[in-house]
Amino acid sequence: MNTSKATRMGALVATGVLAFGALAACGSSDNNSAGNSGSNSSAAGGSGKAAVGVILPDATTSPRWESQDRPNLKKAFDAAGLKSDIQNAQGDTAKFGQLCDSMIGEGVKVLLITNLDSDSGSACLKKAADAGVKTIDYDRLTLGGGASYYVSFDNVQVGKLMGQGLVDAMVKQGKKSGNVVMVDGATTDNNAALFKQGYQGVLKANPQYKIVADQSGNWDATKAGQVFDQMYTQNKGNIDGAVVANDTMSGGVIARLKADGVAGKILTTGQDASTEGLQNILRGYQAGTVYKNTSLEADAASKLAIALIKGDTSGAAALATGTVQDTTLNKAVPSVLATPVWITQNTVKQVVADGQADASQICTGDVAKLCTKYGVK
Repeated sequence: MNTSKATRMGALVATGVLAFGALAACGSSDNNSAGNSGSNSSAAGGSGKAAVGVILPDATTSPRWESQDRPNLKKAFDAAGLKSDIQNAQGDTAKFGQLCDSMIGEGVKVLLITNLDSDSGSACLKKAADAGVKTIDYDRLTLGGGASYYVSFDNVQVGKLMGQGLVDAMVKQGKKSGNVVMVDGATTDNNAALFKQGYQGVLKANPQYKIVADQSGNWDATKAGQVFDQMYTQNKGNIDGAVVANDTMSGGVIARLKADGVAGKILTTGQDASTEGLQNILRGYQAGTVYKNTSLEADAASKLAIALIKGDTSGAAALATGTVQDTTLNKAVPSVLATPVWITQNTVKQVVADGQADASQICTGDVAKLCTKYGVK
């Protein structure tokens, strides 16, 4: 996989610890394009080494990592006066490890990671701890990693929103009972287990909807489509709804539903509020998506990083409003958890209004008239 090499820039320019809740906003200069598959070093405030290293997981399981998280993190760190080195592991655990070693070796004060799996993530976090580097698990908790802090959303609630969203949509279709399938995220992702806990709990609380199949789609559109196809065949087409754990996989499932001529009759779910997901919602193929405003995650991460770099342990602790249990270490990890939102046809415009989606990209082709109908502009 191609990797561009960013010039490591910038020592920390001291700024005060910002109060959590105010969204970071500011411009900056780049060595590389944010859309580049390699790296992106924030250059606010002069020259020197990056104070914060960020490793994103990939660019394929969800478009959010490059289209939302990278620019939002960069914007937040720039606004805080922090030099940052943001790179993407491109789904490669070996590359992930190399980036981790490189950032620690170059002297970052805080390392923020979204792991590919808990084993490689833990190895990185332990190296950072040995080097005296503070760590933040971003979006996914690394089981057994012992991160200093965790910044994410309430991921059980994310799952609950998907489950309840599908139930509500089926009721609206007049399906007071029926068969439901679940296409889960990757088994290596702790978040996937939390999402499943949420939506499975909702479905079990609504036993009129029977779970007839359950399998991982591995965060991959093609895999999810294949998994759904097997479920559809095994149940002889007798499926009334599908809980699908993100928009990328939902797109793969919807492609199969289109081929079978039942897209819109069998609704799916998703999360991440991707352009494709929002389009499928407007078309009536997807019941909804869980919108996680990643600018909130990025803002929280930048504030924690500032406090940790300044040695303000009490300030960092004050930002963590809760804890999440690391079941491997049997330890509560101090956490900042933002609130997810369920998005349907009538509320797609909220994602655009928040600046987390672009109407010009959503409202193309057959979706243009639907954007007008639902006030997306």
